[in-house]
Amino acid sequence: MPTYEFRCSTCETTFEEQRPMSRSGEPATCPSGHDGARRVLSMFMSAAKSNGGGGLVPSTLPTGGGFGGCGSGCGCH
Repeated sequence: MPTYEFRCSTCETTFEEQRPMSRSGEPATCPSGHDGARRVLSMFMSAAKSNGGGGLVPSTLPTGGGFGGCGSGCGCH
């Protein structure tokens, strides 16, 4: 069963929930009990989709000095 990521608009908690694909777009209840949490695009899915489902795009991988920047010292990350 797929795992989907949700974000609660009340307490701003992000959490995961396993559910059938047929219910992927339905609102969820957060761990604190707030109703109406909406599904968000997870970072994993975002990275996978940016390369046609084949994984991370090589240019987004950390290179060189710093915290995942482009390695050129531009400060873009």
